[in-house]
This record gives sequence, C-alpha cells and structure tokens, in this order.
Amino acid sequence: MICIVDYGVGNIQAFLNLFKRLGIKAERASTKKNLNLATHLILPGVGHFDHAMKKLNNSGIRAPLEDLVLGSKVPLLGICVGMQMLAEESDEGTLPGLGWIPGKIRAFSNNPQCSKLPLPHMGWNTLNLKKSILFSVKENEELPQFYFLHSYYFDAKDKSIVSATSSYGFDFDAVVSHNHIHGAQFHPEKSHKWGEELLINFSKL
Repeated sequence: MICIVDYGVGNIQAFLNLFKRLGIKAERASTKKNLNLATHLILPGVGHFDHAMKKLNNSGIRAPLEDLVLGSKVPLLGICVGMQMLAEESDEGTLPGLGWIPGKIRAFSNNPQCSKLPLPHMGWNTLNLKKSILFSVKENEELPQFYFLHSYYFDAKDKSIVSATSSYGFDFDAVVSHNHIHGAQFHPEKSHKWGEELLINFSKL
C-alpha cells in the first residue's frame, strides 16, 4: 500500500487519481493508524519551506512517520517541497528540515549563474541520469523530461547520492536517493509518461 502523507500541504488527490489509473493501491494517510498500512510513503509538498515544516510538525504524525522511515526503513519519496524537507535546512526559512538526507536547500536567486533567468524555474526540463534506481530509460531512448516549479534547489552534501541532475543556469540536484529515502524536485504527477514510470518504479522498490 502506497500511503500519501496528508499533513495539510500538497495535492494529494492528484496522486490518488494517478495511482488509481495505474492500478496501484494508494490511500491518503493523516493518522498513525493510516500510516501503519504503508509499504511505501510519498511526502508531497508545495509552497514555503517553513510553512510545510510547521504543518508537518503540528500534524501529530511526524513521530510515527519518522518511526516508519528511520526505524522500519519504509521507502519514502519526497516531492517538490517534500523533497526539500528531507534536507537539514533551507535558505527559504529558519526552521530545521527533517535532516534525513544531508544537504541544504539553496536559492537560485543567490547563484550568479541564474541572475538573468526568470524565477521560479517553471516548465519542462530534461534530466541527466546518474543512477537508474527510479528510472527505466533504455539505451538510445529520449531523455526523460519532467515538470518543474521551484525557486530553491537541493544541494546534497554527498554527490554520490544524486540520481539525476537538471540544468537551470547550472546543473542542480534534481533527484536524490539515500538508501530507501528518495527525493524528486519536479512533479511526477504532472509529468505524463515519465512521471508515471517513476512512480511505478518507486512502487516496486
């Protein structure tokens, strides 16, 4: 059972609709009882980093979520701000992140290579794949493209955990995979066949 963590942030219904279309069993989880059904977890997120962290901290499910991810090693996929929450801290706010993946969330606006680019980084962009953990691209097949909408990016301390990068003025970490904990900066639920393939692959981990 894929449980989509419902802490008041993120388009949960979009994921439920997509998994239903793919024939993969998924439910929203807003209580410890719901979470305990999970074989896989998705942590969605949109908006401001501190707002998302505050909502999770006040939801009553952070502790059981940590027990599942850190204790029981249930695979987790953080998406967009949900990915950024996996880091230790963010330029966007003052609250600490979950710290499950060593790294910091940095602002594109602080990078001189992005000084002439519009923000947020919005639209379709190609991935440069480093690892095949969440991807199934075959040789000579077109590179996967995903839909992005963000002004901040994940900067992993250990670049060996970066599964894919994308480019916006410079190459940034777009997908990270640290053991059973994964993060994707883009929106797979809005990314057509490539997003579907990624979520199917995640469901099989």
